[in-house]
Amino acid sequence: MDEENWTTAAAVLGLAGRLIDGVQAGMSARGFSDVRPAHGFAFARISAGAATNADIAEHLGITKQAASQLVEQLVGRGYVVRHPDPRDARARLLELTDRGRACTAAAEEAAAEVVEGWRARLPAEGFRALRAALVALGPPGPLRISWR
Repeated sequence: MDEENWTTAAAVLGLAGRLIDGVQAGMSARGFSDVRPAHGFAFARISAGAATNADIAEHLGITKQAASQLVEQLVGRGYVVRHPDPRDARARLLELTDRGRACTAAAEEAAAEVVEGWRARLPAEGFRALRAALVALGPPGPLRISWR
């Protein structure tokens, strides 16, 4: 085992955990204590447009039944509404409500606060280098949940 590789992996995982915990705390402080990280990834896919339950299932890497349950929670909590899909009479298109968009904005604010804390702990050049490295190493494409 390469100790340097392992400590790097552990540090990245720990930082990701702190980000998730910080966003959750920030969401709760902003009045959105009923959402979880998986909801945020669903919001991201819904925001991209033309999303159905099947699209949410594919995006999250979960079964269609699990996606239906998740969407039902979001509808019940007032974050998402369903509309008829003009392309498929059996499907329903999902759209964020005003509450869903406010929740998304609150998550972005909470994430920015967490990152600002990191920026405060590093010299300016160190933070820029960290950001550049993360962008270079991060996966391309839409933000996806980590269990995929």
